[in-house]
Amino acid sequence: MTGMFNPPHPAAILREDVLPALNLSVTEAASQLGVSRVMLSRLLNEHAAITPEMALRIEQWLGVERGGRADLWLGMQLDYDLWQARKHAPKAVRRAPAEATA
Repeated sequence: MTGMFNPPHPAAILREDVLPALNLSVTEAASQLGVSRVMLSRLLNEHAAITPEMALRIEQWLGVERGGRADLWLGMQLDYDLWQARKHAPKAVRRAPAEATA
């Protein structure tokens, strides 16, 4: 299995690095992102995922040159989600036959 470490929820980077570096409150950041404070708070508290729409908002907000690329944020979310899913992967899956019959 690749990636044997527990990747952080990408919102942790927003919460611990981005907002403090920009000296922004949750309310100010939500206003700049064009989302509700409740929505951003749910994300920052890791109760919501970074959606493609939110990733595009982050890209427009931070700019590509400052680490805002939407695909990077979505990739971090995917890494996090896949790690969580692997921990709870179903055990009763039967492998497909090596050679499919036509």
